[in-house]
Amino acid sequence: MARLTEISSSQLSPEQRKVHDAIASGPRGRVEGPLKVWLTSHELAEKAQQLGAFCRYGTSLPLRLSELAILVTGAYWKAGFEWHVHAPIGLKAGLDPDALEKIRKGEGVTFSKPDEAAVYDFSHELLHQRRVTNETYVRARLQIGERGCVELVGILGYYALISMTIVAFEVPVPPGSVEPFSGRP
Repeated sequence: MARLTEISSSQLSPEQRKVHDAIASGPRGRVEGPLKVWLTSHELAEKAQQLGAFCRYGTSLPLRLSELAILVTGAYWKAGFEWHVHAPIGLKAGLDPDALEKIRKGEGVTFSKPDEAAVYDFSHELLHQRRVTNETYVRARLQIGERGCVELVGILGYYALISMTIVAFEVPVPPGSVEPFSGRP
């Protein structure tokens, strides 16, 4: 971690150890990147990782759509670590590689699947315009339902926190990996 002193496993306080072990024993299986940063504040780490577990593994959205929202957020913030982790998951879940490349580059993208188009437009508008037009909201509600829209906003907000942590503390991609946003301002 470029801006924070890395906390070794032996340096964890009992509270930090409890959160670390909860993360490591959960579906993530490891503590890395922004989650490691959050251990500096065990209270934040505990609450944020619980929200994150829901946003990543517990929403009503199919994995393909939640990963799309995560990647739109990661690209908006140019959070390389986030992109590095989630692009392969999104591809495996069925997202179009060309569409993801356009999102990564900040280019306009068109989706053939109506649910992907609705999630992309909703996410992109909310992040870039700080609002969602009624037309976009109605399309999203038709595709993913009201609950899906609420959970989509939760995913976007949580992954904005993740992405801001990555950017603010200069969390690098793993050694040997290529930074996807090397031209980041």
